[in-house]
Amino acid sequence: MAADEISDEQVEQLYEVFLQFTESMTPHDAVKNLRLFGADESVIERVREKHEAESIRVRELDEPPSVFLHGRPTWYTGPDMDKDKNWPALVESMRKKGFGEKNIESVDESSTKVVALLDHPKQDEFQTKGLVVGFVQSGKTTNFTAVMAKAADRGYKLFIVLSGIHNTLRRQTQIRLVKDLVDANPGQWHQVTSETRDFVPPPNPKAFFAAKGQCLLLVVKKNAAVLRKLSKWLGSAGEYLDKCPTLIIDDEADQSTVATTKINPLLYDVLSKFPQVGYVGYTATPFANLLIDPSVADDFYPRDFIVNLPQPEGYHGTEVLFGRDLLDGEDPEDLPGGWDMIREVPEDEVPDLKPKNKKEAAYFEPGMTQSLRAAVEWFWLATAARRARGGGNPHSTMLVHTTTETLVHEAFKEPLLGLRSRTLRRLDAGDTAYVERLRSMWDEETARVPAEDFGETKVPFDAVLDELRDVVRDTRVVIDNYRSNDRLNYEAGPVTAIAVGGNTLSRGLTLEGLISSLFVRAVSAYDTLLQMGRWFGYRNHYADLPRIWMTDELAGWFKHLATVEADMRQDINRYMTSNETPLTFAVRLRSHPKMSITSKAKMTSAVLAHAAYGGQLVESRFFDVSDTGREWLARNASAARELVAAAAKEGVADDRVRDQTALFTDVPYDDVLDFLNGYEFHKDSSDGDRDRLVSYITKRVKAGALRRWSVAVIGNGRNETEARDLGGGVSVRMVKRARLGQRDTPPGPVADIKTLSSRRDEAIDLDLDGPVPAKREEILRLRQKQRPDQGLLLIYPIEPESDTGDKVGRRPLDAPTDDVVIGVSILFPEPRPGSKDSDVEYWSADLSNVEVEVEDDSVLEQDDEAA
Repeated sequence: MAADEISDEQVEQLYEVFLQFTESMTPHDAVKNLRLFGADESVIERVREKHEAESIRVRELDEPPSVFLHGRPTWYTGPDMDKDKNWPALVESMRKKGFGEKNIESVDESSTKVVALLDHPKQDEFQTKGLVVGFVQSGKTTNFTAVMAKAADRGYKLFIVLSGIHNTLRRQTQIRLVKDLVDANPGQWHQVTSETRDFVPPPNPKAFFAAKGQCLLLVVKKNAAVLRKLSKWLGSAGEYLDKCPTLIIDDEADQSTVATTKINPLLYDVLSKFPQVGYVGYTATPFANLLIDPSVADDFYPRDFIVNLPQPEGYHGTEVLFGRDLLDGEDPEDLPGGWDMIREVPEDEVPDLKPKNKKEAAYFEPGMTQSLRAAVEWFWLATAARRARGGGNPHSTMLVHTTTETLVHEAFKEPLLGLRSRTLRRLDAGDTAYVERLRSMWDEETARVPAEDFGETKVPFDAVLDELRDVVRDTRVVIDNYRSNDRLNYEAGPVTAIAVGGNTLSRGLTLEGLISSLFVRAVSAYDTLLQMGRWFGYRNHYADLPRIWMTDELAGWFKHLATVEADMRQDINRYMTSNETPLTFAVRLRSHPKMSITSKAKMTSAVLAHAAYGGQLVESRFFDVSDTGREWLARNASAARELVAAAAKEGVADDRVRDQTALFTDVPYDDVLDFLNGYEFHKDSSDGDRDRLVSYITKRVKAGALRRWSVAVIGNGRNETEARDLGGGVSVRMVKRARLGQRDTPPGPVADIKTLSSRRDEAIDLDLDGPVPAKREEILRLRQKQRPDQGLLLIYPIEPESDTGDKVGRRPLDAPTDDVVIGVSILFPEPRPGSKDSDVEYWSADLSNVEVEVEDDSVLEQDDEAA
């Protein structure tokens, strides 16, 4: 059948059949089945292209940003609301919880991307390792619940959730998963663990895995005894695991999974039991995970993908509470400031709130300091205001976290109960002076943090006072640690409690309605400290009321952590747009003079990293091809012509280059800076921020580097496009760079060409004894020897139409200009040994021992070869 004889209706009908096949087989096998059923080959090709285009759309979604292994197939194109069972039920559950449609849509998009990056459950053998980076208390559990729901709807059978190291978090996770997955489809799920019981090996495991049409749910602690039992039980299932597609979710993946002598090998032993398995780590503090040695096969470096979850709407994170420092290239006007919610604990009060050492803990008696009293009284006032205001979370909690010593936790109980009793007596007696002091506190605090800034209305003090006595009376003091039996339980009705504890009140456990915190525990590791911030999260109907009492030093440390987080996420987003993978780039983590990034054991494979652009390639990937982009394209073309003219005048022409290219060496840096002040990368090319680039080059020039540049123009060696005069006597034929997308789908205003330059272009100013190096690292080493302090700037005159024919997943660029589209690649040299390219020190994983299959970029070099 000729292509012009195929109707859209024929394609849609066969596509529906194809999708039905993919429920029980891989897309590759589904195409084979269509052929067996005698479908027309031309229509099959259209169906295959349609599915591939939809897969590419999901894989290339801007939100959530991600990086993934080159050549990794994506198969999942989204849920089917008519046929799926688990995801539609979860959507209904989220609506009942008041998630809001915008947040539900975000969970849908991000979970679809994670599932798409897993392997198809019908693939014969696979082992996927990925990492999802969220925010503390931001809904990571909701995201992995959504991933589990969608994976179950497509054929994954066994789900193992590794839920921290404490029973409280394991129990909380089990309850949530049962509510959101099991209760909605009880006939489809079997719980191997329960709310009250961690994993206990059931008899006859083969019977579990032989059952058809049922998913198995295990929520287990990362505990050596539990994991040994689980491994032994799985081992006795024999051949039944051969066809048991398994998804392992590692909640709090940086805790116990990385660099532990017992848990790490036991976890990998469990993973190795399955021929078909996906492992996805979830954490808000991925510092340890990103520093794992990637060359070690039997570890958990996220070699297949890293997904960066967006910050949800209404979330209160480190930036909101503590503010942060400017990152390179940021406008101070755009910098988020911290809300005025942090209250100082004076240093002279700290000795009354925590012991100096373990020996002193045995007889330590905490004092009712001014800060502690203020924090408790604010807890009562704010809880009373919440009751008067109505709506939102029915629970209200205060956190007191000063040490891990359980004896000290117990010692806080009597002072807190004593304060409660005295307060009740004062309220009952109508103590005017006391009430006026509370009124003054209420007025001062609500003036410092106006309710109107959060879309709320200030509660009058008299309304607060009406609720206050009941709040104080209802308050329980709960000592929550690994020794205590009296734990926080939010399942038995509304809770009003002051929780005193240590490690059990951090790491994943949600303190419902947390509104006041006193925190003076000094912890020197990023991940440990950040995870103790239980005050991060959602505060519906009381976003104006949370307060935190801590020392100024701790507040400064949290501000630094907010900067580290923003910098790390910017790194992930930046490399998303530069065709890197988890095995070719390492996320960089900035250091602090008084804190460690993570524990020493987890830092053994870390190496010092270049802080800014050293050794990096920055290139144009996105182009505005809407009508409004016409002037933008013209300005960029003008800037390129001015640079070429300046390079021809002030640089040294090199005639040794191939046809349809031009090279000028020793071009002064001023010409490059003038060009960057005129050329504008598209805003989606995050690493092409003008201010950041100019600032970086200026700093390096002051340090004696990047004073001279090589500037090259890369034209088309094939006689298939028109030539364009770029000034300075340089006229070359335009190259073609088609955009991602399918011809039968409407194009958007922003074109993504994905890749602009080739390795050969990146080595254009180097003397090569043999073939062009396949890896950029090899080119950078040569550059270090031949041009150690010189940058390379490549100019690509791109044909506006750029129609490359019927290539799958590509469509014409169709830029709104009759002149030329200018693409730019900038390759920065690594700093000389012993020097640095930033005042900030960074660490990253060591990728030097990783063997990577190099992506074939020969398609880009076809433009440069004579026909």
